[in-house]
Amino acid sequence: MPEGDTLHRTASGLRPYLLGREVTAARARMPGPQVERVVGATVTGVEALGKNLLVRFDNGLELRTHLRMNGSWHRYRPGERWRLAPSRARLVLEVPGAVAVCFDAPVVELFEQRTEALHPSLSRLGPDLLDAAWSEEHTAEVMRRLRHPDLAAWTISQALLDQRALAGVGNIWRNETLFAEKVDPVRVVRDLDDATLDRLVVTARRLLTHSVARVPGRAPMAVYRRSGRPCRRCGTLIRSAPLPTELPRTTYWCPSCQA
Repeated sequence: MPEGDTLHRTASGLRPYLLGREVTAARARMPGPQVERVVGATVTGVEALGKNLLVRFDNGLELRTHLRMNGSWHRYRPGERWRLAPSRARLVLEVPGAVAVCFDAPVVELFEQRTEALHPSLSRLGPDLLDAAWSEEHTAEVMRRLRHPDLAAWTISQALLDQRALAGVGNIWRNETLFAEKVDPVRVVRDLDDATLDRLVVTARRLLTHSVARVPGRAPMAVYRRSGRPCRRCGTLIRSAPLPTELPRTTYWCPSCQA
């Protein structure tokens, strides 16, 4: 599943071609939202919020996509051949000089911008770790949410994935953050002190921020998808185990460094 860093890079890639341009054509694979309502409107914003990509228009409408495991956004020149089959396109937006296509996304919806604060998914998100205006207040809010009874009884490995606590972390940076801070992934949140939770939040934000800025791609992973290979820090073999969540996840850790 694309994580917050991927969505921010995607938004940055689309923004120069969509922002300030009038939509000349729009279509969505049925069943889907009536995206033709944005034809004639001008794009006023292309933003990432956690793992969501939001496109806003000057007629008060807003498009939200969530890519889940397999979705992706592409940008093409008019008439350019698409890299994926047209049948996989969930949403197409055409503006002068560019065509933006969202492939395979399970979530594509259109709603009024004024209702964003009441949106059943967006309104529940915790602070976005890649928010440019991040402050100590954001960190304190994440800590408060992690201490909520709903999450405090979970393992820290599960809690870091919950977008209600902090938005943007997925399987990659959950594993890498826990390794960086030498925290056992099966530790229960309520058993961790505030200093440890604070370090995890700071490190998760740092790793995501560095990933967004890094060109090209991501740096070599410390533990993610390295099961059975030696730890880069101590040489112990990396282990892995499935994480019981709604979507399939795997936890990777060093049994020595994260004892």
